[in-house]
Amino acid sequence: MFERVNNSVRAFSVKLPKQKSSLAPDYIWSNADQDPVDISRRTWSGATFVLYWFSDLVTYSTWANGAAVVALGLSPSDAIWIVFVAAMCNAIPTVLNGAIGADLHIPFPIAVRASYGYWLSYFCVISRGILALFWFGVQSAGGATAITQMITAIWPSYTHLHNSLPASAGITSKGLLSYFIYHVVQTPFLFIRTEKLRWMFLAKTILVPPMALGMVIYLAVVAKDAPNFWAQKGTVTGSARAWLWLSSMTSITGGFSTLAVNIPDFSRFAKKSGSQWWQLPFIPIFKIVVSIFGVVGAAASKDLYGSVLWSPLDILAQWQGSSGGRAAAFFCAALWALAQICVNISANSVSFGNDITSLFPKYFNIRRGVIFAMLVGGWGMVPWIILSNAKTFLNFMSAYAVFMAPIAGIMLTDYWFVKRKKIDVPALYDPEGIYGKCNWRSLVIMILVIVPMLPALANKVTPNNVHIPKGLSNLFTINWLYGFVASCVLYYILNVVFPDKATLIPEVIHGATQIVEGVEGAVRSDTSLDDGAEGQAEKGLKEKEAVEVRGG
Repeated sequence: MFERVNNSVRAFSVKLPKQKSSLAPDYIWSNADQDPVDISRRTWSGATFVLYWFSDLVTYSTWANGAAVVALGLSPSDAIWIVFVAAMCNAIPTVLNGAIGADLHIPFPIAVRASYGYWLSYFCVISRGILALFWFGVQSAGGATAITQMITAIWPSYTHLHNSLPASAGITSKGLLSYFIYHVVQTPFLFIRTEKLRWMFLAKTILVPPMALGMVIYLAVVAKDAPNFWAQKGTVTGSARAWLWLSSMTSITGGFSTLAVNIPDFSRFAKKSGSQWWQLPFIPIFKIVVSIFGVVGAAASKDLYGSVLWSPLDILAQWQGSSGGRAAAFFCAALWALAQICVNISANSVSFGNDITSLFPKYFNIRRGVIFAMLVGGWGMVPWIILSNAKTFLNFMSAYAVFMAPIAGIMLTDYWFVKRKKIDVPALYDPEGIYGKCNWRSLVIMILVIVPMLPALANKVTPNNVHIPKGLSNLFTINWLYGFVASCVLYYILNVVFPDKATLIPEVIHGATQIVEGVEGAVRSDTSLDDGAEGQAEKGLKEKEAVEVRGG
């Protein structure tokens, strides 16, 4: 065994071998994780997409969404409508951009090159990667809170564990130990291949809903004499209510704005085109149901525990006073920890792995990218410091989603309305291909849409130092809708007035696994390729090539 380990260590190389299956030309380094997904790995059905979003949305943060809106002064009915509108703002671009992955089976860092160009696309990839690292750490910190409740349920004395860390550490000894244990539990799950994640999502779907529903039913029954929370009126009126309504909607939308951009990282594993449409009804359904749970839980907790508790983990902390309560707290906390692990995989680690593989394919594949996210996002960024002392940084990262809206809008408009779903996939891997190094139209729009928001972004981070007009503050309140709609409209107009004719091809040109429209269809590309597998794709189909035929 030791000899095998020694051989593995000697065989390890910082630089990854360049794989011949790549579509990239010889002078561009690439690896198989960036290539179109092989037919054998296309395992996601419509039901898998439903399970995926169940994994992302049935979490304690979604639970808190509706109740937190009520805490701002809006009514419970306002909260549910806000969650619904925010869910649709997430669902529509997610479904439409998901078609890129489902149709072409390519990841987000490759797909975005069609609308931004080879090198400008790196701005989008880096923007997404920064958010992935940040949220990986924050979600891990939430999982550590669940671990704390689990250990406290077994050993109540854990609550009083001696703290040997200074206040400047931003975390207690108990919190750091829980965080470490959470990572020990989470780490093996991070290395599950994406096409096999559906089994993990299925496990969460079976186990977490009964638990969450059970918590809500218990709280509602025990607090049956509490005032009718749904009859509560909002405490703000007039224009203040309108702007608070829009601000809350933007905040909830922004929390999942990145997935509207990088959904091709997952939809590329679809068995067939169109599977991504299953997301459209289920994203709002899951968000609304879980948010209702949170509103009911918050109402009951005020009557039962004397204060409004927005997080289910805070509610579990109130159950630690009896043996029966501790047993319930342990099992519920264990399932909330599972929910956090699932969302960290589906929303952060896999996406960052794809991002860094695109940026540094010579040194990173998805597995190495996941390890990097775990070390840097989970530990290097010290998320407990961020959560405890850096409110301005949290505000900045929340507002940072202003970059995601125009990226999502440009990708969607380019694929559906400009290029009309006709993409030359091999050309996406070549900086000298038809999509060029920089699409100036996308650059102009990013400047026009984002630059006016920068003073408002600075005000969000340092409100005492940066002052902005009321009108700009109101515009920033709807920054997601503004960025998305403005980018869609402006990008379409620029492409009508100044069309990039070289990219407006008559048919789809697929990647490594050839897909032709009808048996006689030939596959070729105008980009320069070798005489290997890629060169054969340019010259036409060979006898032994695997061909997937779409009938019709």
